Amino acid sequence: MRGKMKWFNEDKDHGYIETEEGERLYIHGSGFAGGERLKGRCAGIEVEFEVIGFDGSRQAVECAVIEEPVAHRARRRHRAGH
Repeated sequence: MRGKMKWFNEDKDHGYIETEEGERLYIHGSGFAGGERLKGRCAGIEVEFEVIGFDGSRQAVECAVIEEPVAHRARRRHRAGH
């Protein structure tokens, strides 16, 4: 599944993701793939994850940031004399 981070608290080691369908899912720090927890402001960062049932609710696991290719800006060239 895909969604966006709502927030992640480094001190408490948990946060929430909003799915593309609008569902809000809990994520524990151990739910990030490869132990790569998010740091700092992360609201709006797109992530990919799996969903499991845990204690009667659903939560995100195997969460990873979706790395979109960054578009490069065209450089302006200045013409001599202009």
